[in-house]
Amino acid sequence: MIGKNNAPNQNSVSSSDLLAIERTKLANDRTLLAYIRTSLTFFAAAAALIEFFDKNIKFEITAYITISLGFILLLVGFYNYYRSKKTIKAMQFIK
Repeated sequence: MIGKNNAPNQNSVSSSDLLAIERTKLANDRTLLAYIRTSLTFFAAAAALIEFFDKNIKFEITAYITISLGFILLLVGFYNYYRSKKTIKAMQFIK
């Protein structure tokens, strides 16, 4: 016989739900770091193009385009990170 004290609380969050939320937060952090790593790679490639091919205008233009792509990728990464963080926080309050 189940009494009032033995009934599970509807508002409580189980430990598996908490672990799932923590895994999702860590995955979001890893994704941001991947965006940062990729944008830094673009910046390094642009620096190499400028340093080694400074006489060739085609490589210089390519380098500046690469810098722009790296910066855009960095902005997209931060945008996705904060958007996902807001969604994760909202999901915590639903459970």
